[in-house]
Amino acid sequence: MRRALVENWALFMGMTMLMVANGLLVTLLTIRGAGIGFSDFSIAMMQACYPLGALAGTIITPRLIEKVGHIRVFSALASMVSVAAIAHLLTSDPVSWSVMRLLAGFCFPGLYVITESWLNAKAENRLRAQILSVYFIIQTAGPALGTAMVALPDPTGNMLFGLASILLSVGFVPLLLSNNRAPEYTAPERMPVARLYRVSPMAVLGIVIMGAGVVSWFIALPLYALRSGFSDAQASGALVVAMIVAAFVQYPVGWIADHVDRRFVVMGLALVTAAAALWMAVDTAPSRIVLGFSVIAAVSLPVYSVLAAHANDHLSPGQIVAASGTMAFLLQLGQFGGMLVGPNLISMIDGRGLQLFILATSLVVAAIAVVRRVSSEPPEETGSVQAMGVLGVPQPGLLQAEAVSEEMEERAEAPDPPAQESAEKFAR
Repeated sequence: MRRALVENWALFMGMTMLMVANGLLVTLLTIRGAGIGFSDFSIAMMQACYPLGALAGTIITPRLIEKVGHIRVFSALASMVSVAAIAHLLTSDPVSWSVMRLLAGFCFPGLYVITESWLNAKAENRLRAQILSVYFIIQTAGPALGTAMVALPDPTGNMLFGLASILLSVGFVPLLLSNNRAPEYTAPERMPVARLYRVSPMAVLGIVIMGAGVVSWFIALPLYALRSGFSDAQASGALVVAMIVAAFVQYPVGWIADHVDRRFVVMGLALVTAAAALWMAVDTAPSRIVLGFSVIAAVSLPVYSVLAAHANDHLSPGQIVAASGTMAFLLQLGQFGGMLVGPNLISMIDGRGLQLFILATSLVVAAIAVVRRVSSEPPEETGSVQAMGVLGVPQPGLLQAEAVSEEMEERAEAPDPPAQESAEKFAR
């Protein structure tokens, strides 16, 4: 771990600042939007523009990198995302804020792709697992820290937007000044959704549905807490606690999913999520918000990682990278739906709309897992579950997929021992 940190500190520092700034903006926009009078519908539309932009970004950015290279694309995206952050200070209407979220959604996935490619180019196989663990810590701690920063005193109302822009601008410096050269990049082959569905229907359907459920509480929780009488600091703190709890739970859940049929794990997580959501719908006391949504976060966030691992179990090593891009697309599609409806549900059904939406999505995912368990056998060989942060990355699984591909290439290049012995005997 220490060596991984020492050798990649510049890249890790830059990635951390990107994640902190992104986490800060996500929560800040919801809370500030509510403070200046945005309706629930306006907040939902504004936040839904992020995954909508990301859908385009995950498709267009790899093509741009192929044409003009990592550094030029990175610099262009970095400049635009910093502009998107600071532009919120110049306007206070939902339309302009929505345009800026669309722009940020387009830029952030490209920044993540480039940073991860850079990390992958520098990673040695013996340090790859350590790099992945540090990478996950950044994905989790960065957005949590950014969300917590919403509680900082901001008398003028301008400081936090300026701070987000500064973090974005400074975060690019370590990467651009890093002494390792930008890697060669070839966009991975695409795996159409229909093809991935034939491989793993549960993964395709589950990622979209559970993605909508997870992002609904992630976006709407601060707003729900504000409506329940929490202060801005308390509302952001509730989300921070939920994210931290979810991060600690992912590794034990991953260990379990590596030792039993993953479909049982998906069933269990989805059913516990449904039970927690039902409890929160019945008991709407403000004092239960932090505990209840922490439980929901802990059992709903790891579902994506288990579903992705289940899909990878049915793929050849050469298909994993392409499938990862498709799963990222599906995740953004689900997040678009969740962000669109999440804030709107808070005031529905006597203040229980959000909880009932989480309940419904969880029960559907559990039902899909049951059907797949009854209709198909588990794969004979399985890989390992890799934990993912709540904001995710556009190419989940890229590092470990590259590692598998390299291992297979090494095996292919190495002569087969029996064949080699036969050749030597023939020569003698």
